[in-house]
Amino acid sequence: MATQTKPVLHGYFRSSCSWRVRIAFALKGIEYDQVPVNLIKDGGQQLTEQYKALNPMQQVPAVEIDGITLSQSLAVIQYIDETRPGPRLLPADPKKRAQVRMISDLIASGIQPLQNLYVIQKIGAEKLQWAQHFIDRGFQALEPILKQTAGKYCVGDEISMADICLVPQVFNAERFKVDVGQYPTIKRLNQTLVEIEAFKVSHPSCQPDTPADLRA
Repeated sequence: MATQTKPVLHGYFRSSCSWRVRIAFALKGIEYDQVPVNLIKDGGQQLTEQYKALNPMQQVPAVEIDGITLSQSLAVIQYIDETRPGPRLLPADPKKRAQVRMISDLIASGIQPLQNLYVIQKIGAEKLQWAQHFIDRGFQALEPILKQTAGKYCVGDEISMADICLVPQVFNAERFKVDVGQYPTIKRLNQTLVEIEAFKVSHPSCQPDTPADLRA
């Protein structure tokens, strides 16, 4: 199902969800174009009518691929896994695949949305404590799960969608000054993953729209 035109990722350098898609593209060796959507500038470029036509939720990412537009990062990752060659992002084994989905959903539904930009802007002065509370709460659940499922990576010894979700979430935790050392399995896995090239090239510090003062 490979197509002549490159996928287009509409995203933001520091968005966890955009970063997940960048990691997946990198792991699969897929070339793509990026269109920056600045979540802060001009009151939030994701709130324009033009962008709303691409993603009615007015969030990033939106990915134009194979003649369709997909707007949820896990849906994008699973689509490219099913339609592109390269390393599998979901294991063939049904039990491992379910574990990957469980971990990915825990992060993508249970942790990240509670500390994303839109929610934090609504919280006001208590935003740091709010973010720390929900990241800690999520990591307290994630740590014992990963102790059971992890090998070298989140589920066994193959990189999966779970790892793609983990790294941006640990980055967020560190931004919000959460002590990741409390979670030794999470910390170990993250330290391993951030040394892998696909995770390095997709990092928020080296994207086309990364501000100069935040560049690596």
